[in-house]
Amino acid sequence: RELIQQKDFLEGKGLSNEVNIRIFCYDPSEEMTILHFINQLKEDSGIKCRLIEYNLYKVFLSICSDFMEDIVEMEEEESSVYILDKLHSTIDNKDFKDKIQYSPHKIGDVLLLTGVGEVFPFMRVHLLLEALQPAFPDIPIIVMYPGSFDGRQLKLFNRLQPSDYYRAFNVI
Repeated sequence: RELIQQKDFLEGKGLSNEVNIRIFCYDPSEEMTILHFINQLKEDSGIKCRLIEYNLYKVFLSICSDFMEDIVEMEEEESSVYILDKLHSTIDNKDFKDKIQYSPHKIGDVLLLTGVGEVFPFMRVHLLLEALQPAFPDIPIIVMYPGSFDGRQLKLFNRLQPSDYYRAFNVI
């Protein structure tokens, strides 16, 4: 709560010209506690920033809504592996970026990405962050991440094969 209200955080100062992307790692078993924490932050009228939350799973469903009938039909005729492959080839990080993008960005905005675990395996956060960097150079991005980040690699659920990502900072 304190971090997201600090002027240096909101302006991206002290990051050696790196993008202002932060990873808030937590144990996946604490998902309900984290959801409660996020809801408290969003409802806190005394907070001195504007939290703009995007649940990545809801973003994914929004993207899918354009061709939901096709997905249902494919599910009846094909395997779930086939559907997963088709969704991967149809939906990319640009689709997510386009749904998340808004303007104008204002000083004091904080983009909060949630639902990372829910949207797996349809989207990988390290690839999304690469797509978001040019679209959000002026406001901080916080990713609520059910797993670990050692400054080099993101490890979803503390179990899956790590993905390299170098341009973020741990919140804690």
